[in-house]
Amino acid sequence: MADKPRVAFFDFACCEGCQLTVLSIGEPLITLLQHIDVVTWREALSEKSDQFDIAVVEGSINRDSDVARLKAIREKAKVVVALGACATLGGVQGQGNLFDRDELRTLVYGDAYSSIAKSQLGGNWIFEAGEVRPISSEIQVDISIHGCPINADEFLAVMENVLVGRPYRMPNEAVCYECKLNQYECVYDRGQICLGPVTRCGCNAICISKGQRCFGCRGMVDDPNLHAAKDVLQEHGMKLEDILGLFRMYSLRAEPEKKIAEAEEKSRKAEPWRFGSTTSPV
Repeated sequence: MADKPRVAFFDFACCEGCQLTVLSIGEPLITLLQHIDVVTWREALSEKSDQFDIAVVEGSINRDSDVARLKAIREKAKVVVALGACATLGGVQGQGNLFDRDELRTLVYGDAYSSIAKSQLGGNWIFEAGEVRPISSEIQVDISIHGCPINADEFLAVMENVLVGRPYRMPNEAVCYECKLNQYECVYDRGQICLGPVTRCGCNAICISKGQRCFGCRGMVDDPNLHAAKDVLQEHGMKLEDILGLFRMYSLRAEPEKKIAEAEEKSRKAEPWRFGSTTSPV
């Protein structure tokens, strides 16, 4: 019998909630463990190994000193899976990119930064954090599992595809698609702003099912249907620009405005769709 694939979990700047989601899967996780050999996982094991086939990486990069470690992981792994919004988009800590780092350090650490760090430790020590970015900005990522936290079923589906050598099709429809499948009331009809019209699905619209709006933690779809999104927003007296700023919660580094501009340019160049046309509607 062939050796089982060796899997290692790693974390960078994050809360590690996505790994906790994996740990809480229950019986399906036990079934998965029959087909893999977990060799490194700080959340679950005291042992660790430098030999692995599949690397599951949670967290964003915000320290230059972490880049070498991340690249070493990439060199050893046959497959790298980015786990969660921090790894795939930069995450909520990306908000720090909007501010001057010295001001933030002084605000958080006060005198510890303004006096001790500068005079005795050369401004380093625990104050190294800089620009926040997703791991794909430093290494090639083979599969991304979006969300904050991730969807456990999607994690299992990704691992199944990896183990059998089958490409994983990342969900690329809007969250509205899953809302309609589940027959949920539209959040806009409740008088709330929702990012569902342009956010990548795959979470089974979990926030909407709990009475909340979509916060965009899975990032924007690759090719947003601007016509449909604008129709929904216009119906409720809003414009697309009114919701783009909300994407900054998770996707500041992912530049949603740029993706929208590219989609609009593509829409302008496309042949107008008509019944019987071979051109699909945008």
